[in-house]
Amino acid sequence: MFTIIVTIEKIKLMRRLTVRLLLLLLLSGIWSSGVYAQRVKVRNLPSYDVAPYHFGFVLGLNEMLFTLKTIPGFQNTGYSTLQTPDLYSDTANLFSIEHKPALGFTIGIVSNLRINDYGDLRFIPSLSFGERDLMYSIRTVFEGDTNFISVNKKIQSTFVEFPFHLKFKGRRLNNLRPYWLVGGKYALDLASDSKKKSKENNNTYLAINRNDLYGELGAGIDFYTTFFKFGIEVKMSYGITDVLKREGNIYTEAVDKLNSKLFLLSFTFE
Repeated sequence: MFTIIVTIEKIKLMRRLTVRLLLLLLLSGIWSSGVYAQRVKVRNLPSYDVAPYHFGFVLGLNEMLFTLKTIPGFQNTGYSTLQTPDLYSDTANLFSIEHKPALGFTIGIVSNLRINDYGDLRFIPSLSFGERDLMYSIRTVFEGDTNFISVNKKIQSTFVEFPFHLKFKGRRLNNLRPYWLVGGKYALDLASDSKKKSKENNNTYLAINRNDLYGELGAGIDFYTTFFKFGIEVKMSYGITDVLKREGNIYTEAVDKLNSKLFLLSFTFE
């Protein structure tokens, strides 16, 4: 009886080993076939990367947002009527500030200068459209009545951007090639015209600086087609300077630092 049990266990073990061996051989065959197919695949645009320069254009979806830092203990500060011109209040206290991102779009022109087999210098002047919201939770007191309200301040931006990037390219794998980006950009906000807006309807608009500097990091993949190179890229931009203008009202005095931030998913055609 013991011999029969041992024999059955050996048979089960052999079956498991056989199944694993067959799976290993199957996977090896698939991998070998894939490698062979990759080796014999015809390369598109074989001399594209040796050209000293080339041009193209970029289309992208962006998400604009802020990095917000408040002054410690700002909830204890009281604001008078002069500091809350668009609120019906004798006094007011600010409880919290939050920022809300929104989607926009970006268009630009690609200028690429070859440095060597694995590096390029890129200049991509672009136009980005988008908006961001700052949301305030406020307690107001008017003629003895206390109310808790939420105020949303929308900041619309149209950026003219001048980014310079170093592009580090990996090894080309037939018709695709990964790459990484590092660089910076100067941005000019054409929509930052707060002085004119603040006079309309006695409403308080947030003013931000027109000029900003960013550090940028990104990565992507280039696909070589028959007639052009198509790329998919993800990039992050971090503002270096504080962009909020202090105007002595409840919306700006509690903010210690406000930096722009942008995420971009772009598609390049070169």
